[in-house]
Amino acid sequence: MLMSEDATKTPAISDLKPAPKAELSKEIKLPSPLLGLDVSADGRRAWAACLDGGVFEVDLTSGDRVLLGKHESYASSVHQIAGQERVVSGGYDGTLLWHDLQERKVIRRVQAHGFWSWQTAVSPDGRFVASVTGQYECGGYKYEPAPEKEPSVKVFDGTTGELRHSFPHVPPVQAVVFSPDSRYVAAGNLMGEVRIWDLSSGVMAATFTTPSFTGWGIIKGHYYTGGIYAMQFTPDGEELLVAGMGSTTDPAAGNGRQLWQRFSWRKSAKISEAKEDEIGRGLMEALAFHPGGHQFAMAGRLFNGKWNTALFDAAAGGLVHSFDAKMRVTQLRYGEGGARLILGGTTDQGKRKDGVVPESGRIKLYSLV
Repeated sequence: MLMSEDATKTPAISDLKPAPKAELSKEIKLPSPLLGLDVSADGRRAWAACLDGGVFEVDLTSGDRVLLGKHESYASSVHQIAGQERVVSGGYDGTLLWHDLQERKVIRRVQAHGFWSWQTAVSPDGRFVASVTGQYECGGYKYEPAPEKEPSVKVFDGTTGELRHSFPHVPPVQAVVFSPDSRYVAAGNLMGEVRIWDLSSGVMAATFTTPSFTGWGIIKGHYYTGGIYAMQFTPDGEELLVAGMGSTTDPAAGNGRQLWQRFSWRKSAKISEAKEDEIGRGLMEALAFHPGGHQFAMAGRLFNGKWNTALFDAAAGGLVHSFDAKMRVTQLRYGEGGARLILGGTTDQGKRKDGVVPESGRIKLYSLV
């Protein structure tokens, strides 16, 4: 098994204590499927971006929610801005909305894209907000994506909303993340290509492509599917973890491999990946590192297998605990210093009853014991 030099300095979880187990402690309902989630540093509040366009603040103790603002289409992501009592959300209306948490209202609206904002990220220092976009359209006889109609990666000032950088990529770009030191921004697309830029100079610092996250459909539809849906830098910033859906021949089924891969991004070299005998099938949409750095979590939608949420040893890459959250997990966070795992997502919407659509959005809180 391959490991980076830095990884060998970190003890495996099994060397520290017994592998953690996740126990469901609370479940909170939301009006519609949750697409984006963030959690306050003290673990008491969460912010949810939902399919009905609503952006909510949720009290994780009482379950009470307050509507902060609303997009004109799906709200796809939400993040708290470090050092501010504000959150920023992105939506399929192509806008970024800044929400004041004290006044409970939208204080800024920026038209970031002409198409959807697939995903956003806020730099750890709160200075930058990144948003990625792009539509998959046939660009040739091999069905390769057509060139972008606008820069697919944009970086805005976290305080003023002013555009700071516009970077080109191959659309659609579905994942974006900042490095721990807020110097770099990385973005991954449908074709498994990752590009990383230095925000101090605006120059591309690295790029690499992994074909493991894209597939050509030969059943029901003939087009590319899958892609990179989630990314996280390792705590030291030297390596990049990517996740999504491995190659599949049936675009409609979402039955690709539950896959993560780890790269030394400066060298464009793959270090390790999920073990074949530890994964099943499905779309992986969320990644998060434990605050202690010794563990990471991955979650998403289950097609076939035993789990859609799992904890992995950050040093060795082995699976240490897994479970089926009984919902599609679209985002996850650690809380309470890593003692809690917080999942956001959606259950089956069910049938209308007396004209009312059941609440299908969910936040599930798991204690790690």
